[in-house]
Amino acid sequence: MANHKSAKNRINRNNKRDVINGARRNRVRTFLKKVDAAVLGGNKEQAAAALKVAESEMMSAVRKGIFKINTSARTISRLSKKVKAISL
Repeated sequence: MANHKSAKNRINRNNKRDVINGARRNRVRTFLKKVDAAVLGGNKEQAAAALKVAESEMMSAVRKGIFKINTSARTISRLSKKVKAISL
């Protein structure tokens, strides 16, 4: 257990950040699921629009330190490949 006031403050701050970061991570995952649902539905226009929003959210999370840049790039790349594979 923390013995210093600053260590106790750090524990409280870490707990608050954990809640905020968890919410941001969950938000990004929700947008990624929307892309997958649109791909499974076979609607290319809807999937492309969902991908654009998901990419923006993912990069925002990268800037805030939630995900690493390569993880984000890999995820977006795989999703865009799925969207391009949808036949019109």
